[in-house]
Amino acid sequence: MSETPVPAATVLLLRDAPAFEVLMICRHESSSFAGGALVFPGGRVDKGDYDLAWVNLADGLSSEPRMAASQIAAIREAFEETGVLIARDAAGAMIAGARAIALSDRRAGVQRDDAAFLDLMRREELRLACDQLLLFSHWIAPPGLHKRFDTLFFAARFPKGQSVLEDGDEATEALWISPTAALSARASGARKIIFPTARNLDLLAASSSTEQAFAFAKSRPIRAVMPEIATRDGKAFLTIPDGLGYPVTEEPIETATRF
Repeated sequence: MSETPVPAATVLLLRDAPAFEVLMICRHESSSFAGGALVFPGGRVDKGDYDLAWVNLADGLSSEPRMAASQIAAIREAFEETGVLIARDAAGAMIAGARAIALSDRRAGVQRDDAAFLDLMRREELRLACDQLLLFSHWIAPPGLHKRFDTLFFAARFPKGQSVLEDGDEATEALWISPTAALSARASGARKIIFPTARNLDLLAASSSTEQAFAFAKSRPIRAVMPEIATRDGKAFLTIPDGLGYPVTEEPIETATRF
C-alpha cells in the first residue's frame, strides 16, 4: 500500500458546439485504476515529462518543475488515449486535424516509452501548447488506498478541427457529454464515475460554456483537496472542505465508493 501519492495529470477537453460538453473516456474494465469508469484523459506523470529539453519545445511551460511536468503529462496522455494533440506547428498555428491523425499511429510507441513523445515533437518540429492549459483543480487521494494519486486537473479548449480516436487499450470508448448528463448517468447507475471526477463535473455543470468554465476556474481558490470520512448519526460520508467552489461537498460513503 503506497503512502506517497503518485503525481498525475488530467485534462478536461471542452467544446461549445453542438453544446457545452466535455470529452470523457471509458477506461478498460481490466485497468488497475478506475476500470470501466468514465474519466477525463490523463495518467501518471512519467520521468520523461520532467526532461529539461521541454523548455525549448513548449509554449507557456511553467517554471515550477512539478507543474511543468504535469502540463507535459496532460498533453501526452490526451494524445495517447484520444489522439488529440494540443500543439503548434513550426509556423505557430495550432495543428490541424489531418496532422494530428497522421501522427496517430505513433501513439503506441509513446505509450511504451514516454521519452518517445519528446523525440516525436522534435522530428515533427512541433511545440506543445501548454499555454492552452488552465489549472482547474487539484486532488490528492487519501491515505489507505491501494493506489494514491496526486492529480492536477487542467481545462483546455478542444483543438478546432481535430478528431477523437480512442486507443482501444486504455480508453475503450470516448464520448462527448454534458456535465449534467454525465452526473445523471452516474446517479442512475448507467455509468461508473469515481468521486473526484463527479465533483469536477459538478464544477463544470456550474457553467454553460467553455468561457464561463475558464472564468469560474480563475475566480475560485484552487487548493489541494483530500477527501476525508466523517461520521454523523452513525452514517459515514466522504467529505471535502467548504469554500473551494464545489457545489457538492459530501456524499454518503456507500454511493461515493460505489464502483
